[in-house]
Amino acid sequence: VVQQGTATLRKAKKITVKTSLDNPFVFQWKTIEGEDMHFILQTLEERIKHIGLKKIETPRKKKRSLTKKQMEGKCDASTKELPKEEETEGHRQKPGWTDISIRRQLAIGVNEVTKALEKDELLLLLVCKSAKPAMITSHLIQLSASRATPAGQVPRLSETVAPLLGLTSILALGFKKQSDKFTEAIEAIIPKIPALEVPWFQYRTEESVAYAHTDSSENQEPEQLAEALGDELTRQKRKRTESNQLDLSNVILQPLKIKKLVPNPNKIKKPPRKKKKALS
Repeated sequence: VVQQGTATLRKAKKITVKTSLDNPFVFQWKTIEGEDMHFILQTLEERIKHIGLKKIETPRKKKRSLTKKQMEGKCDASTKELPKEEETEGHRQKPGWTDISIRRQLAIGVNEVTKALEKDELLLLLVCKSAKPAMITSHLIQLSASRATPAGQVPRLSETVAPLLGLTSILALGFKKQSDKFTEAIEAIIPKIPALEVPWFQYRTEESVAYAHTDSSENQEPEQLAEALGDELTRQKRKRTESNQLDLSNVILQPLKIKKLVPNPNKIKKPPRKKKKALS
């Protein structure tokens, strides 16, 4: 028998609630294959080799435990090999990028590309098909379309370009508007990029690269061409916003799926009232 006033209620554990929104649209990259893929990879390879941009890293040496005899022999040999080490250090290149100014003209990696797209700094975006899971790069489709930036998925981009730049892998590679060293490569690659299909954006790569036949000329300097690229993209963006309403006849909305309903954990539940027994 429990005396009155001594019973205690156990506190329920707090349930962590995580809200998530599901997008009814499914976005997929249009993979660039065949001759266009080989042309893009060859153009990038030739341009990077011509510029000579590369990241140099110092090799890491594994530390091993040495015996006393090995330590003594190493000390004796170190006194004799001092001049040779000094000579080799002079020929070694310093770690880091060979040219920082050229490196700033590129956005390498998914995080850096995402930040550059948010600031509307890119003229062209290339994504590698080897990215797994695909969700890592799928968000760049809508982001590129909102900024009117030509973007496409190129197979073998990472295994071709990464060794040239001294990196292990490159899942996303963006070219900024101030990239005067890559102007010719951008002009050649953009016509090979297919249009992105986003229902609420009207975007065609053919319109965005009209500058290649009208504004660009052989006598213009690389800096002027880079400025012309940015001006043309902003002009096309204004035309798109001022155009008529979008044709949404082909858009199919998918039903919203609710995976789980979680009660409000902050709601205070009162204990059930017990009926008083009638006194006999």
